[in-house]
Amino acid sequence: MNRSLPFLAFAGFFSTTGFAQSVKRSDYPIQAVSFTQVKLADNFWLPRLKTNTHVTIPASFQRCEATNRVKNFEMAAAKSGKFATIFPFDDTDIYKTLEGASYSLRLYPDEKLDEYMDALIKKVAAAQEPDGYLYTARTIDPAHPHAWAGPERWVKERELSHELYNSGHLYEAAVAHYEATGKKNLLSVALKNADLVCSVFGPGKRGVAPGHEIVEMGLVKLYRVTGKPEYLSTARFFLEERGKYQGYDPKSPDAWRNGSYWQDHKPVVEQREAEGHAVRAEYLYSAMADVAALTGDQRMLAAVDSIWQNMVSKKLYVTGGTGAVPGGERFGGNYELPNTTAYNETCASVANVYWNQRMFQLHGEAKYVDVMEKVLYNGLISGVGLDGKSFFYSNAMQIKNSMSFPQTEPQRAGWFDCSCCPTNMARLMPSLPGYVYAQKGNDVYANLFISGTTDLKVNNKAVRITQQHNYPWQGDLKFTVSPAAATDFNMLVRLPGWARNEAIPSDLYRFATPSQEKISITVNGKPVQYTTRQGYAVLPRKWHRGDVVEVKLPMEVRQVVANPKVQDNLGRVALQRGPVVYCAEWKDNNGKASNLIVPATTRFTTSYQPEELNGIMQLQAMVPAVQIDTANASISTTRYIMRAIPYYAWANRGKGEMVVWFPQQITDVDLVSRQPKEVTVGK
Repeated sequence: MNRSLPFLAFAGFFSTTGFAQSVKRSDYPIQAVSFTQVKLADNFWLPRLKTNTHVTIPASFQRCEATNRVKNFEMAAAKSGKFATIFPFDDTDIYKTLEGASYSLRLYPDEKLDEYMDALIKKVAAAQEPDGYLYTARTIDPAHPHAWAGPERWVKERELSHELYNSGHLYEAAVAHYEATGKKNLLSVALKNADLVCSVFGPGKRGVAPGHEIVEMGLVKLYRVTGKPEYLSTARFFLEERGKYQGYDPKSPDAWRNGSYWQDHKPVVEQREAEGHAVRAEYLYSAMADVAALTGDQRMLAAVDSIWQNMVSKKLYVTGGTGAVPGGERFGGNYELPNTTAYNETCASVANVYWNQRMFQLHGEAKYVDVMEKVLYNGLISGVGLDGKSFFYSNAMQIKNSMSFPQTEPQRAGWFDCSCCPTNMARLMPSLPGYVYAQKGNDVYANLFISGTTDLKVNNKAVRITQQHNYPWQGDLKFTVSPAAATDFNMLVRLPGWARNEAIPSDLYRFATPSQEKISITVNGKPVQYTTRQGYAVLPRKWHRGDVVEVKLPMEVRQVVANPKVQDNLGRVALQRGPVVYCAEWKDNNGKASNLIVPATTRFTTSYQPEELNGIMQLQAMVPAVQIDTANASISTTRYIMRAIPYYAWANRGKGEMVVWFPQQITDVDLVSRQPKEVTVGK
C-alpha cells in the first residue's frame, strides 16, 4: 500500500509530540487507490479474503499464543524468564498478523477481534524499553540474549540479529492499524522505536546495512504518515550503507562470504542484478523504489529498473515464483530455474507483489502489473491451502514419487518453526483491494480485474466504478462508470500481456504459437477505437452515470515455451489460460503426473468444475502417457485423458505427484531418478 495517508489528520497528534513536519515535494507519479475505498464482490477473491479473516488470522493469533510468541512479550514486560521460541525475529509474526487483522477489520468489522488486538498491542507496548527499544530476544534477559542477538544492541544487525527487521514489521503493522482503525496505540509504539533508530543510525552515528531488509519500507511509511524528514533520510541512509562493509571477500563465489546474500556486496546504485536471499532482496528493491520516488534519486531509479529487468528476463518462474536456490533461499544465476529443486519461498511472492506495485507507480507501465498478476494468481496463493490454515514455505514446480528433496514440500503444513510465510500471507491478502485501481490526475487505471466497487474523486468530482465479471475463468469484463455529475477523465484499462501474445514482458517465456484472437472494447454497446499507452487502452470521454465499458479478452489454452537457456525446460511446455498457470496432479491422472506427454498438437477443452477445489476451470486433453515395464526393460505409451488444474490448487487433496512443465515427446521424459544432494537452508 503506497497511498499517502491524509496528513492533516495527524496535525494535532504530532504537534503535541514535537515532531517535525514537512511537505513532500515529490512522490510516486501514480498513486494507488486506497484499500479503504475499494469494496470487493468477487467470486474468486472475496471467498479467499473471508477465509483469511475467519480462519487464517484467528489461526495465526492462536498459534502465536500456543508457540509462546506472545509469552515472549509478556516476559519482556516483566524482564523475567527465558526467551521461549527459536528465532529472534519471531516477534514479527505478531506484527504481521496484527497488520493483516487491521486490514481485515476495515473489510469486516469485528468488535471481539478489535478488543483482542488492543489487548495484544498493550502487551507489545509493555515490552518496549523506556527509550523505545523493542526486541524480546534481548529484553527478557539482557545478560543472556539470544545467540544471534550479540552481547550489545545492534552489533549483530548486519548478519544475524534481525533487530531492524523486527522494527520494520512493527512500522508496517502500525501504519496499517492506524489507517484501518484510526487508533494510535500501536502507532505510538512504532514512532517511539523509530525515533530511537533515527537517533542511533545516520551520518556521523552508527552505520550498518540491515541484515534483513524491511525497516527501510517501514520508515518510508512512517514518513508518509508524519511528514517527519528523519524517517525518510534514515531509510535512505540504510540503503546507502550497502557495499561499505570491508569484511567480505569479493573474489569468493560464496554468497555469504562475498556479501551478495545480504545484497551488501556493492552500493545499491551500482547493483544491476537480482541477487542473494530473495525476500530480503525484493524488500530492498521495494524500498529503493520508494526512496527514488520520494527523493528523485535517478541513480537509484536506474539501478532498480535494471534489477527488475534482470529478474523478469532471467530469474522468474513461470508461476511468478522467485528464489530458485534452496541454499540461502536465494536467486540463482541467470536462467538458473530448476524444476526438481525449485524453492520459491512464499514470502518472496509477497515481496514481489510489493515491488511490482511500486514499479508500476513509478513508470505507469502495464508490464509491472502483468507480473504482479502472474504472482497473485499462481505463485502467491499456492502458498496457502484452500482451508486457510495450511501453508507452503516453499512452492515446488515438480513432485515425483521416484525422487525426493529435503527442501521440496509435497504437502502443506499448519505452521513452521520459522513461520514468516503464514503470517505474511495473513497480512497481504486483506490488503488486495488496494491494488485494483490507481490514479494520476485525470487518469484512472484499472489494473486488476476483480469484481467490486470503488469510490474515488477525479478533478474533485465523485466517481464510482463497478466491475462485474467472472475473472479469471471468463474474459468478459464489465465496468460501469457512474460519476455524480458528468465529468471528463481518461479511463485506462490494462490490456494483459497474455492477451496480446506476450507470456511475460521479456524473452524468458513465450507462447508456442501466436493467437489470432484480439481484444475488443465497447462503450455502451458500441465498438470503440482506442489508443494504447504503455500497455493500457486509453478511453477518454465525458463520462455519464451508468456508462458501461465491456472488454473481451481471449481465453484460449496456451502452451508456454521457456528460453532455451533454461536447461530444465528444453523440450517441455507449460500450460496457461488467462493469467492462470496449470499443473497436472496425481489425483486426476491415475495416481501419477510425471509420465504425461503434451505434444505440440495437443488441443485442450475446458470445463468449469464448481464442486472441485472450491470451483476451478479444468483442462482436459487426450495425451500419451509413458508406461515403463521394469521387468522387461521396455517403455511404451498409451493414450490417456489428461486433466490439469490451476497450479495454485495443487496439494489440497493429499500427497502425490505434480508437474508444471510437460515433455513434448518420449525422449524428454525423465526416466532415470536423480537424487539431488541435501542442502541446508535458514532464514
